[in-house]
Amino acid sequence: MINVRKVLRSFRFASQGIIDLFRYENNAKVHLLIASLVVLVGFYFQLDRIEWAIILTQIGLVWAAEAFNTAIEKLCDFVSPGIHPQIKAIKDLSSGAVLILTIAAVLVGLVILGSHLIATFYSLIR
Repeated sequence: MINVRKVLRSFRFASQGIIDLFRYENNAKVHLLIASLVVLVGFYFQLDRIEWAIILTQIGLVWAAEAFNTAIEKLCDFVSPGIHPQIKAIKDLSSGAVLILTIAAVLVGLVILGSHLIATFYSLIR
């Protein structure tokens, strides 16, 4: 049987994690700002359902990667507060993963939004 109170408590803890991510982490704030701009541009270009699904998936993946990266960095700082070459390598790999996903998301955004931008541009010059 499912313990509804445990499920609700888990959602509350997870929600607090999301709030903390965007409240305290500068990079998450940057990702939130850019995602907001992308969503506004998406409304302007009236993206179809498939385009929205792809864009929103990319946004979610970048935010999730940023949350994992933040968790890994906080754990590293807790385990080894001083400077340690292995901890640096772990943190660099973790932030590198976010960068890889962010680059992929930018490319996806350019493919989807860029095609709409080009179509709008051509319709204006004709």
